[in-house]
Amino acid sequence: MRPTGNLHLGNYEGALKNWVRLQDSGEYECFYFIADLHALTSDYADTSQIKQNTLDMVSDWLAAGLDPERSTIFVQSMVPQHAELHLVLSAITPLGWLERVPTYKEQRDNITEKDIGNYAFLGYPVLQSADIIMYKANYVPVGKDQASHVELTREIARRFNNFYGPVFPEPQELHTEVLVLPGTDGRKMSKSYGNAIYLIDPADVVREKTRQMITDRTRIRRTDPGHPENCDVCQMHRFFVKLEVANQFDDDCRNARIGCVDRKRALADSILERYGEIARRSAELRANPDQVMSVLKEGSRRAREEAERTMEEVRRAIKMDY
Repeated sequence: MRPTGNLHLGNYEGALKNWVRLQDSGEYECFYFIADLHALTSDYADTSQIKQNTLDMVSDWLAAGLDPERSTIFVQSMVPQHAELHLVLSAITPLGWLERVPTYKEQRDNITEKDIGNYAFLGYPVLQSADIIMYKANYVPVGKDQASHVELTREIARRFNNFYGPVFPEPQELHTEVLVLPGTDGRKMSKSYGNAIYLIDPADVVREKTRQMITDRTRIRRTDPGHPENCDVCQMHRFFVKLEVANQFDDDCRNARIGCVDRKRALADSILERYGEIARRSAELRANPDQVMSVLKEGSRRAREEAERTMEEVRRAIKMDY
């Protein structure tokens, strides 16, 4: 993840929960890192928040269940081999491959508040490929919308192997369920939209944010029958409670036995029940940044050892092992 700071509920349900599940399964050796070099590709003009955002984000990771004893948790820039492999791969990657990346085109069209007409932004998929194949990754946990990035990584790894010999496996996507939660304004929950509920939010903030959420627009009065299937609050609440509980709330809504405010209170209660312990642990970690930094330093040390073994192979393959 890029170091964007506090994680919201959508980040947890869409990615972090799956990361913890993969770790806990015992089937995989997992590497999770803060992509601070990637942050430079678009946020190069102001880097003042990257370090603090890193500490805050990793606090959320650890609070949510990532375990530095069972996963390697590190910072990208603390493993300089990433930059070295990126440079090697950039020499063999055709420009046409980068220009056709769907997210590159999309972001060039949609990001207007920053100047992203720079070399690093065009080349960030090459750095991403280096991040993946550095650890001889067999699988990359992604949603289906990110499959094109893994496909490009396979192409780059294949091209390297064709030039220099079989050094890298071709990674496969490990598709994970990606839940999209609505934000307080009905759009997808996103930090950039300013509509997010964060894991670290205290109870009073969670209740205020849910109070602001959009409900059934056709229900004008408390005595009017509701339409829960058209209500963001109702649909989000269904995710957090048992089916029979959700169905009872829906029935009460349709028959005007409860109002929109009642459902918002129930949603806030469910959010606090689901994430309250994560918020408590994250707050404790944020109060002890040295503890979080210790985790990152040890994880980065382990990552450097693994990365250096790979780079020794790469240097031999390209005949630059002086």
